[in-house]
Amino acid sequence: MEEPATRELEMSLSDGTSDDDMPLSLPEEGSGHSGSIRKGCDPFAQTQRSKLQHRRSRINQQINKEMRMRAGAENLFRATTNNKVKETVALELSFVNSNLQLLKEELEELNSNMEVYQTDSEAVNVPMIPLGLKETKEVEFTVCIQDFICEHYGEDSSLYDKEIKELMDLRQAMRTPSRNQAGLELLMEYYNQLYYLDQRFFPLHRTLGAHFHWYDSLTGVPSCQRTLAFEKGSVLFNLGALFTQIGARQDRSATVGIDRAVDAFQRAAGAFNYLKENFSNAPSLDMSCPSLCMLVRLMVAQVQECVFERVTLTTEDTHFTSQLHLAQEAARVSDVYLLVLQTMAQPLMKDYVPFSWASMVQVKSEHFRAISHYYAAVALCDHTLSAEEEEGDEEAEKAFLQFYVNVPAGPPLSQVLRDPEKRRKLGKAHLRRAVIRHEEAMRVHSLCKILRKMDILQDVLSLTHKRSLDKYSELDREDDFDETAEAPEIQSQTNQKPEITPTNFSTVQVTDIFQRLGPLSVFCARARWGPVRVICLQKVEGGLGLTLRGDSPVLVAGVVPGGCAAEAGLREGDYIVAVDGEDCKWAKHGEVVHMLKSCSERGVELSVVTLHSHDTQLERRAIALSQGSDKENARQRVLGGAKGQSSASLLNWNRKKKREGGGTTKRLGSTFSLSFGSIRDPEAMY
Repeated sequence: MEEPATRELEMSLSDGTSDDDMPLSLPEEGSGHSGSIRKGCDPFAQTQRSKLQHRRSRINQQINKEMRMRAGAENLFRATTNNKVKETVALELSFVNSNLQLLKEELEELNSNMEVYQTDSEAVNVPMIPLGLKETKEVEFTVCIQDFICEHYGEDSSLYDKEIKELMDLRQAMRTPSRNQAGLELLMEYYNQLYYLDQRFFPLHRTLGAHFHWYDSLTGVPSCQRTLAFEKGSVLFNLGALFTQIGARQDRSATVGIDRAVDAFQRAAGAFNYLKENFSNAPSLDMSCPSLCMLVRLMVAQVQECVFERVTLTTEDTHFTSQLHLAQEAARVSDVYLLVLQTMAQPLMKDYVPFSWASMVQVKSEHFRAISHYYAAVALCDHTLSAEEEEGDEEAEKAFLQFYVNVPAGPPLSQVLRDPEKRRKLGKAHLRRAVIRHEEAMRVHSLCKILRKMDILQDVLSLTHKRSLDKYSELDREDDFDETAEAPEIQSQTNQKPEITPTNFSTVQVTDIFQRLGPLSVFCARARWGPVRVICLQKVEGGLGLTLRGDSPVLVAGVVPGGCAAEAGLREGDYIVAVDGEDCKWAKHGEVVHMLKSCSERGVELSVVTLHSHDTQLERRAIALSQGSDKENARQRVLGGAKGQSSASLLNWNRKKKREGGGTTKRLGSTFSLSFGSIRDPEAMY
């Protein structure tokens, strides 16, 4: 699938690196390291976040062990006919299932440990919900890549030990990214590098042989696949999870921090949404469509919450319309969290999502609905209309008429707006609804053991509840014998709708680690060619009798029958990979010509390969039937831009869909007839 349209966006998420996210030291200048300069966090650093990840990793391994034991016991239970053995196995299964349940509850508590990822600011804000990274085992690439290089490319695999180590170091660093811009770029770099790995070592008809082990982010259930698509999807999931952690740690007491949090959560939603649209048949539940849909909605809700916080900070006046706007913004936050809660209640998600997550979402939905009614009461009771401000009155009346979902029964809203007593009673009704909602939020909060441990959440709920109670007491009168009317539902509205920002991987440029194997247009896992042939050409008066075209690598476009090249065994369609032992897979057309012209009297030794793929015959036919620039156009049509890949092909998931490049980016050289005597007449060889 092609990448959805992305915008070039500058990332401004680096808010300083805390001690628990310090990356490993970079290599000193001149150390000889030519690999990635991006490093992961020190896995041995005893920080809160690293301890949490270590505990998650340990529990994941224990869950994996228990599940293997359960699978073996279930197989034995089905296979045996001995009743005594069946009773023993059934008892063992009950113990294993109990252990699994305890481990999953312990992992849920770790996944719900939101305080580790929150900001250190002393500002009282409702905590955000971050997502922990998927854990993975180490992957041993050495043997399988060495075997593939020997078998497929016909080269000495020991010459590529440095490249293999660089790849493994990059993957190891990717497992512990820092919570800042460097960590994001590290994940993007490895993800982009997987494109080249796929092209180099994963042919269509078989896998490389490496096994990719990843653990479910929420349940710790292990999954193992040999397809690179699973590795890509897991890395992209971790990219979205890292965005959630960056968003949660922002100091939202100022607009700068709020803007950073909005950007991070929108990018997290973009990563999860892209994963949902482009990755099917996920082996783990956290990357399934319902789970990703829930995560996208959760990120959108947290963006909407940040928008409300920004509006609260930037609204300095206490005008009637400003307070109505705050009420509608809060109602909008409540609505989107209610939608998230409904998604979490779906059959597949109900038993999967941590109870603390569902409780937090329900608390937020009730909390912001209560705040919405509070601001409605403030607008009605604390702001009196002036008879002199007629123009302002009209604006306020228009805003009030559109404030409710349905027109309430009783006197017209315009009449209520101008009657102080009616406004007081309606405001009191809103405060009554606010207090009820606050109490419901506190009740749900008290039912969750994990949320009860979050002091800052308790502080927020208590403060807002007390504020509404105080306001209600202020409006309550001893002579209020009338029953308090029911406040109508507030119409939710926002001035800034959340955006799902797609991940732009082109911001991180990478170089193919295994580029020494040659250009991908020829030297890839999908192409098949014969063994390297060594052609010895002797320097003669009439020239070598060959025509060269293109570069990287240079193609033998024509061989003169009976000429020196034809007699030596050179064939049309051969690619020159070395001249006198010097590698020239990446050499330009002019460089190869210069090397041939500079040979000694004894001649020149060419190392060539011939493609045996099904496209070779079409390519030769196009070259034979075309002349001049037509030859180049024909070859471009045949090759289909195998070398110049667009950014969309960089993000393809499955190899089921045929990859099509975005057009050839290299420019083929013009036809060149080589003669050692005189090169003024290039057509002499024809």
